[in-house]
Amino acid sequence: MDTPKDCDDDALIDEARQGNELAFRRLVECNQDKLFAAMIRMLGCREDAEEAVQEAFTRAFLRIEDFNRQSKFSTWLYRIAFNSAISEARKKRPRVSLDQQFDDTGSETIDEDARPVDALMLRDEQIQVVHQALDALSEEHRAILVLRELDDLAYKEISDILGISVGTVRSRLNRARGRLREVIEAIQANVSEQGVSDENKWV
Repeated sequence: MDTPKDCDDDALIDEARQGNELAFRRLVECNQDKLFAAMIRMLGCREDAEEAVQEAFTRAFLRIEDFNRQSKFSTWLYRIAFNSAISEARKKRPRVSLDQQFDDTGSETIDEDARPVDALMLRDEQIQVVHQALDALSEEHRAILVLRELDDLAYKEISDILGISVGTVRSRLNRARGRLREVIEAIQANVSEQGVSDENKWV
């Protein structure tokens, strides 16, 4: 059974930098499951998630000398994976960033007391609806919800991963939560209307 020592990032990184492929393979084993789960939530497709994780580890291996240890290895790895995933998602589904829309209008509302969506996400019957709603969001909003609401990362770690300030993390998260609720409510309303329509067919 693996012990915490087996995943000692500093020791493994030192060995990986010296060309020890087994050490880097151990870094992969220590981080791949969590990263894969995050990529599935981010990309909504198992094949795309597998490709993103593979790409992230390949880039990490080639750039291991650039890792300066100012953050955790997992944070650095997430940054590589999420930046790549966001870029690929934009290529497949070009859209104007919602954050850019707020910047263009010069308006932004930050509600520090905004209700998190954790409880909503924990309801089994909402899982499919939440995933459908996440896929409808902008890449920036989907990423920050995955990192905060699903992976439960701290604001500072999210800041490091996405390359934005903690203040921007808070405001973007607030907007993303609000947008997610709007999309979920629209999906649920559509389902309800469809249900009524189906019932009327038999009246």
